[in-house]
Formats: sequence, C-alpha cells, structure tokens
Amino acid sequence: MAELFVELFSEEIPAKLQIHARNSIQGIIHERLKKKEINFKSSKTFSTPKRLVFVIDGIPEKIEQKKKVIKGPKIDAPQNALEGFIKSNNLKKEQVYKKVIEKGEFYFAETKPKEIDIFKELQSIIPETLQSYSWKKSMKWSTYDLNWGRPLKSIIAKFNNKIINFNFFHLKSDDITTIEVGNEDKIKKISSFKSYLKILKSQNVILDHEKRKNIIVKKMNSICSSRKLKNNFNDKLIEEVVNLVEKPNVIVGKFDEAYLKIPQEILIVTMQQHQKYFPLFDENNKLTNLFIIITNLADKKGYIKIGNQRVIEARLSDAKFFWDKNKTQSLVKQVGKLKSLLFFKQLGTFYDRTQRLRRLASVIADQLNLNKEKVEIASSICKADLVSDLVGEYPELQGVMGKYFAKEQGFEEDVSLAISDHYLPIGINSEVPKKPIGSAVALIDKIDTLVGFFGINEKPTSSKDPFALRRTAIGLLRIITENKLMVQLKDLINFSVIIYSEQNKKLPNDEVVKEVLSFLRERFKNLLKERKIRNDIIEAVDTSHAGNDFLSLYKKCSVINKNISKDVCKNIIGTYKRVSNIIDQELKDKKESIVGQPEAFLFKKDEEKLLFNKINEIRKYFLTVKKQEIYDETLQVLADAKPTTDNFFDNVIVNDENSDIKKNRLELLQMFCKTYNNFIDFSKVEGA
Repeated sequence: MAELFVELFSEEIPAKLQIHARNSIQGIIHERLKKKEINFKSSKTFSTPKRLVFVIDGIPEKIEQKKKVIKGPKIDAPQNALEGFIKSNNLKKEQVYKKVIEKGEFYFAETKPKEIDIFKELQSIIPETLQSYSWKKSMKWSTYDLNWGRPLKSIIAKFNNKIINFNFFHLKSDDITTIEVGNEDKIKKISSFKSYLKILKSQNVILDHEKRKNIIVKKMNSICSSRKLKNNFNDKLIEEVVNLVEKPNVIVGKFDEAYLKIPQEILIVTMQQHQKYFPLFDENNKLTNLFIIITNLADKKGYIKIGNQRVIEARLSDAKFFWDKNKTQSLVKQVGKLKSLLFFKQLGTFYDRTQRLRRLASVIADQLNLNKEKVEIASSICKADLVSDLVGEYPELQGVMGKYFAKEQGFEEDVSLAISDHYLPIGINSEVPKKPIGSAVALIDKIDTLVGFFGINEKPTSSKDPFALRRTAIGLLRIITENKLMVQLKDLINFSVIIYSEQNKKLPNDEVVKEVLSFLRERFKNLLKERKIRNDIIEAVDTSHAGNDFLSLYKKCSVINKNISKDVCKNIIGTYKRVSNIIDQELKDKKESIVGQPEAFLFKKDEEKLLFNKINEIRKYFLTVKKQEIYDETLQVLADAKPTTDNFFDNVIVNDENSDIKKNRLELLQMFCKTYNNFIDFSKVEGA
C-alpha cells in the first residue's frame, strides 16, 4: 500500500476560498478514485494561506480489474455516440457487438481482465481534478491561461515517494516546496509527506488548521482567564483567522479608553470586521479597551503590537470624529437628503420609500392599536442614517447608528429602538423585533419591499433571489408569529399598491396582491417545516384555511403537532378515519353525491339522533368561538365526540336494506366529516 501526497503552493488565498477549495478538491479526488475502482484507507486535507495539501493513504500500487460487460448506446444512435463509447472505454472496434435487451437493441463490449498501474492512473487523475475544480472567485496573472484562486507557484505530486509527472498549464509537477526562513523564501526538496512535515515544523509552520485553531483558542482563553474577561469570541472570526495564519501568535493590544464613550457597535465592527481583531469584554459583558490580535509572526520586540495599536487608534479617531459630527445632525432634516439616494430605479428613492412607509404606518397602527404618531415618526426617520458619514464608513451599522442618533436628539426610547429594529430579523435564526413600534415598522418595511419588487416582476426564481425576497417574507412571517400579531395583511398589501400608484410608480404586474400572498403562503410552509411540524399537518391546516391569518395558522399547526401522538388526537383521527372510510367506500364508482344534509325524520334509532345532536353541538361551538378560539379546547371538543360515534357504530348498521335510510345515514356521516373539516382537513392527516 502506498501514499498519495499533493501540495498546491500559491500566493495567499482568502480564508473562505481556502476552506471551499480544500474540501471540494478532496471530494473530486475521491470521486475519480472511486470511478477507477481504486480504494484507500484514509484521506486528509490541510491548508494554510499559501498551501493546499491532500494526503491519501493505503492506496494499492496495482489492482486487478476483472472482465466486465459494458453497455453502450442504442444501435440507432448517431455514429459519434458509438465512437465516444469506444474511446472513453479504451476499446477496439472489433470488441463491440450488438445485443437485444428489454429496452431495445444496444451496443455492448466485454473487457478483458487486466492489471492497472495506479501510478499511471494518477498521472491523469490529479491534473484532471485540478482542471475540473471551479473557484468561486479566481484570477489570472502574467501571460498565463490558468485561472486560480491566487497565483499558483508550484505543485508537489508524489505517489509511493515517486514524482507523478504531469503538466498543468505553465506548471510541471515536482517535489519542491517553498518555505520562509527569516524574511527569505527558500526552496526545499521533499522526499515524503513525513519529511515535508518535518521541514514545516522546523520553521514553526502548523499545517493542520484544526491544530492552529486549538492553539489560538487555548491562548485566548488563557488570556481571558488571567485577566478576568469573558471568552465570548466570534466563531466565524475564529474560523477566518485560523486560515489567515500558518504560524499563529496571539497578542493583546489596547486603545485609549476615551473611545469607549462612542457606541460600542462602532468599536466592535472596526475591530472584528475591518481589522480581524477580537474585542474583549469584562465579566459584566461590558466592552473593554483591550483586544486580541492573531499574527503570523512572533512579536519579540513588540513592533507588531505597536503597529496594530496605531492602526486601531487611527480608525477609532476617524469614527469618533464622524460620531461627534453626525449625532447632532437632525434626523428629520436628513430625511430630505434621501431624495438623492436611489432605492431602485422603478421604485424611486429612499425618500419615496419613507413616504410610503409613513402612509402604511397609519394603517398598521390602527390594526395593532398602537400610538399612530409614534409609528409614523419612526417610519419617517428610519432610513435617515443612510446619508450619515458613519453609515457610509460602516454600512453594516445602518439602523443601529440611527437609533443612537435618535436617542441623542431626544426621541422617545421606543421610536429610537424602532430605527434599528425595523431591519430585523437579518437571518433565519436571528432575533425579531420585540417592541410594538419596531415590529410595526419592520412589517410595513417588508411589505413595501415585497409589493415593489413583485410589482415590477423582479420575483425570485428557483435558482436566484437577488433582492433576498425569500428572507424578507420569512422575516415578516416570523415577526407575526413570534410576537403573536393579528395583522390584516391583504389590506396592507392592497394599500401599499395604491400608494405606489399615487407616487406614479408604475407596477406592471396586475396580480401583485395575489402573488405576494401566495408567496407568503409558500414561505410559511417552509417556516413550519423548519419548526419540525409534520408535512401532513401543514397540508391539512393549509387546505382548510382560506384566509391570510398566519398567526392562527401557526397556532393551529403547533397545537396539533404537539398533541398528534396524544390520546386527544388519536381519538379524533381514529374516529374521523372510521367515518370517512365508509363514505369513501360508498362513493367509489358511484355517481350519486353525498352532501352531508341528513333528514331528521328518517332517523330510526336514538343513536342517530344523538350523533346528529352532537354534530350540531360542535357546529354551534365553531360559530360561537370564531376568533377567540383556543385550539387545545377545540381538540377536546372534537375528541369528546368519540363515545357518541362509537355508540352509533355499535348499534346502527349504516348499510340498511332501506335505500333511503341508508342514504340518510351516509348523509349523517358526511355531515360529521364536513363539521370536523371546519377545523382542519383531517383526510390529509396520516395518523397519530
């Protein structure tokens, strides 16, 4: 058994590209080995900013390939199909024969048993693998034709400690790597993967990204423990910095405490996203003036620390200047500047948008019984921070800065908070706005977006959603369900269409209201599936619910899903299925309809009357509860009918000799099913 070792040495590859490349290229190698029936014992992949390394162990040097019959194209296929079949399988023309099988007459060939030299196979597998990998972002350099994540400098490819010779564009595979000694690049000859690791270790290069991660996290935790700080580090940033260094070194830096007076979000974004530093928090989760730097070199003389501290001081100085300037600029006056900021060509500017939101604010405030003035103010100024210097410098802080500006300018707390909250949720699992004013503005903001883009036919497709309308819809639905809001969505969507028209923004899609509601309905099903609600329950509830009250839909699905395995649901579903099976059997192959309208004068037994009365009792319950319905109680009301139906089936023969009585009893059972289907379509529930 032998070892395959491949190193791709290049200029520094960004972390995300690096992670994707190492995993994908490894997967392609596995696929090609499997296709050639080449087995292996273990496979590992490693990366540093400059190195992508693949090591596969336990590969046989030769394998015996048994004879096998290969099926080719149909005999009436084009000639080039036959030629392709012969070429791809390394056949001779005389090996091909015709054979009739169940699906027609095809070409076949029988290969002879032969010994496969794995070394020779790898001479094509490795370059083909590299050729087939598609980078998410790639570049060309010099006069070369190769597209790669970053300029590729050398390729090591060895099998059983022998060089696998091949050409890949302008490069030729070899057994040479480059390491940095001091400040110079040195070329080293590699005999095996083991010797390769020794050479890297001599220069403190840690090839294994998982080891680098453990070293970094351990050192950061030690720093926090010794200084009594919290170790709540950003996981995504850890993953990124691990792949930005190959000789990890952890340094603690600090900045002037005076900067702690500006909003901490500015400091955190500057450190985490702009500089890749880890901000440090005290035990009360309060930001300190300390931060952690992960470097690629040991800082023996402290120059790296000093340099990074100078950089962060300069950035924070700029941020403080912008903060002092922007916080005094009236948000109300800034709204006018939004006229120069385009939202979308056919949908107008951000100023147009805030005017639409202000109009919608009046309607949603009435629906949710909120202070209309507050909702209108919040919706009018919610985009005003977009023209500030700070948001220009830190786009990720849109809304957040508006909140702080509003607080500084004396706006009420809930109005200020609504400015940042109306962007929520920003992801599938991120928090939704919890305060009423913020929730209201967030809803109308998302409605305006959906109506606008659907109105101009910029709808999501199966593969593309450039304006994140799916995320917008899910966010809207989460706000409604998680905050238990009773919203008349159709009214808001209709009014939104009217406002666009009044602004002379033409929405060519006449079906916009219908399509937005349908889109929300489909997104809602996905949301329910994510909440682990059974598919059959979703379909049963969705089919029976004609309106757009998503809160009721959500509550109903949740209650049924919670109780589906309990006696209350078992009794309901068991009883319903027993009744519906009789109806289905009778309707099978018969043209006569059963509409669910029995005649009381045809009842011959008390059990019929009791069941009829029980059904009417349930119907009366549905008419009484309406919007005040408590679904747990409804389930109990439906389950309580089981003794009555059991008694009916124990004492009444549905298939009576008298056709009128039989028909009437079937009508009674149909009445039972239709009454139950007022709640959900129980025919779609698979069983408890």
